[in-house]
Amino acid sequence: MTNNDILKKLRVALKLRDDDIVKILSLVDFRISKSELGAFFRREDHPKYMECGDQILRNFLNGLVIHLRGPMPKKNATANTSQKKSNT
Repeated sequence: MTNNDILKKLRVALKLRDDDIVKILSLVDFRISKSELGAFFRREDHPKYMECGDQILRNFLNGLVIHLRGPMPKKNATANTSQKKSNT
């Protein structure tokens, strides 16, 4: 299974549009245009087909985690909260 296949299957399973994927990638400061993104969803024999690299898929998955779970809390805030509880 290629990175393109994984991206296609996630797109269908999560009912994502091109705009959604562009926004998800922007959550991890990765910029891509809708036309570049569309090249990943073409058939392999299409002249404008482009292979989805590991970096793009990795950034998409990291952005997807942020999109679904929200951003990670600051480590200092978590440490301060646990210290306050133990001091009382």
